[in-house]
Amino acid sequence: METPSHDQELATETEHIRRLHALLVDELDSATAQARGMLAAPTGGEISGLWERDVSVHRWSERVGALTAARSGLCFGRLDHADTTTAYIGRIGLTDPADGESALVDWRAPAAQPFYCATMATPLGVSRRRHFQIAGTAPSERVVAFHDDVLDGTVDSGSASDPALLAALKAPRGSMMRDIVTTIQAEQDAIIRLPLSGTVVIEGGPGTGKTAVALHRVAYLLYAHRERLARSGVLVVGPSADFIRYVGGVLPALGESAVLFTTPGRLAHGVVATAVDTDDVARLKGDLAMVDVLRRAVDDRQELPTTPIAIELEDVTVEVDRKLAAEARRRARATGQPHNTARTTFRDTLGKLLVQQGLERLDHEFEDPPELVELLSGLSGLPEIEPAGAAEITAEMQAELRDDLRADLGFHAAVEELWPTLTAEQALTDLYASAGRLESAGGDASLCREPGAPWTVADAPLLDELAELLGPLPDGPARRDADAEADSRYAAEVLSILESADRQIAGEDPDEARPTDFVTADVLAARQVPGHLARVAERAASDRDWRFGHLVVDEAQELSAMDWHVLLRRCPSHSITAVGDLAQRSAPAGARTWDGVLAPHLSDRWTYRTLTVNYRTPTEIMAAAATVLADYAPDRRPPDSVRSTGEEPWEKTVPAADLAAALREAVATEAAQLRSGTLAVIADDLTGLGDLPAEQHTPLSAKGLEFDVVVIADPEAIRSRNPADLYVSMTRATQRLGLLHVES
Repeated sequence: METPSHDQELATETEHIRRLHALLVDELDSATAQARGMLAAPTGGEISGLWERDVSVHRWSERVGALTAARSGLCFGRLDHADTTTAYIGRIGLTDPADGESALVDWRAPAAQPFYCATMATPLGVSRRRHFQIAGTAPSERVVAFHDDVLDGTVDSGSASDPALLAALKAPRGSMMRDIVTTIQAEQDAIIRLPLSGTVVIEGGPGTGKTAVALHRVAYLLYAHRERLARSGVLVVGPSADFIRYVGGVLPALGESAVLFTTPGRLAHGVVATAVDTDDVARLKGDLAMVDVLRRAVDDRQELPTTPIAIELEDVTVEVDRKLAAEARRRARATGQPHNTARTTFRDTLGKLLVQQGLERLDHEFEDPPELVELLSGLSGLPEIEPAGAAEITAEMQAELRDDLRADLGFHAAVEELWPTLTAEQALTDLYASAGRLESAGGDASLCREPGAPWTVADAPLLDELAELLGPLPDGPARRDADAEADSRYAAEVLSILESADRQIAGEDPDEARPTDFVTADVLAARQVPGHLARVAERAASDRDWRFGHLVVDEAQELSAMDWHVLLRRCPSHSITAVGDLAQRSAPAGARTWDGVLAPHLSDRWTYRTLTVNYRTPTEIMAAAATVLADYAPDRRPPDSVRSTGEEPWEKTVPAADLAAALREAVATEAAQLRSGTLAVIADDLTGLGDLPAEQHTPLSAKGLEFDVVVIADPEAIRSRNPADLYVSMTRATQRLGLLHVES
């Protein structure tokens, strides 16, 4: 048989991929019709009907989103097996309705694993693996090139994915991170497919793909454990809002939406903290000892009166003394409920004790004088008061006292004084503002600060812990109105975010169906009401008590012990993927060892894996960064880079007064050379740099990001504060790096 020419194979593969696109279009049209049909279907106004409709709309709109996201680069490879069967690998699974057979294998399916892991030594039943290079736009994508890995044991065609991988690494960076589904490497795939249960720490140096691996692991887990995780969702914690914006498109591009992204500064519900403390204060706030400080601080708000509090009722005056208040406090604490919830027990117990005190005082006040008792004892024939009548009188007096007490403002003021209703924000503000409160709770005096200061990132876990200790505010009209207003604002914000993400996935074609075509603001605003269904991420974002099925922590070395304490509460199953690099730690309360932050919570029940290959940073830049690493962490080995650009990092030294002008000149030069891609300036202090045609970052805000070109202003200023920050800054570049020094 004549072997087909290269051009013939390109034509054949292109024809097959366009057939796959036709299958996807048919399924997308069907799913869109199902979603719109269910949305328009009559429900009869019954709650059950509304619920069933929303469940169906939700299910079909999720499918629309997944199919829409899969269109670009739908099929990227093929496996030829030793048994002569062939499988095409792509972003989503498709079935050919003509024969019911699989037409396209989802990259996460077990059948696709050999595409990433098969080698000459372990071919996994594969004789040939083909990588496609795709051009054009859906549904008219075409194969313009392919690379074959022959794995039959007789021919070695080279590294499994070098051509596709190197092409991806050389491509210009954009404003958002791309998925790596076409170029996942074997060491990455092994981590991506680890079991759901348990905690795994993945450590790797700069550019090893830690973030990409973590996100693709989320997509894999949502595929392999759809029923479980689709209900509970996944929480992804990243170091900054810039980082979240950068990586936020990866999972939607893979068709996954059951994921909530957040940062350490947002760990307290409703609070967005961006300010930072001094290193010493941050270390104090990040220590687990703060759990006991906060617990004592809450206990201290459950006070006893220094002098009796008199409450004048209509018929008697009662007093709240220390003994009475102590008994009410003892009974309230014995419930084990949070502060605000236990307040009801304190109030009711105090009220009962005061009613009893009032009865005793009234009984004493109306007691017959001795002379009258003596006179009456000498008379005969008088009817005796029946005991039942006396009980009725006592019950009536008790009811009157209880009603008077309930209506008395003085009683409620006393309860509020001794056991106040507290929010987490108010409790922490009061604690910081009072040296006496801090001393009583065992807190360090350096935590003192004036009320009104902005919340810091280190405050966020403390606020969340206080919210746990305090419990929710008592229900009432004011709270319900505030919740309703927040729901409406939240709904509008979520719709805006969803529509923006959907436009990125679906493009601007007005005829293109998007997931938000099937979601209304009313549905989102009523997401807490049974019968309405919002996406898991939306419901989780609005519910502080939500418990996630899986937790991902990126730049995990930056998290304090208190951060871990509150995060583990959100994921009680301890199904966790933590990725980081101890050599890149910047946070003063961050991890010095993984065992140090995890052992208090998990003991030794966690797994450690490493990534060793640097896919981002060229060898020239990595060599320069490695000298910085060797100075402050000689025991840490930098990762091995897979490529070289031939361009050494440039360095220039200028007087301090000329730094801004020299920086403008350097950025202009780099921008002129950069045809496409991203350019960033990183400096310890951004003030005074002026407007530049480049992104401006501190080492902290640049953490986890990557740019084609990076210019570092005054690297010694960064090194003097934290040498790890200079190491991080130097390894953000994928093509060129410049260091603009200041004369000492």
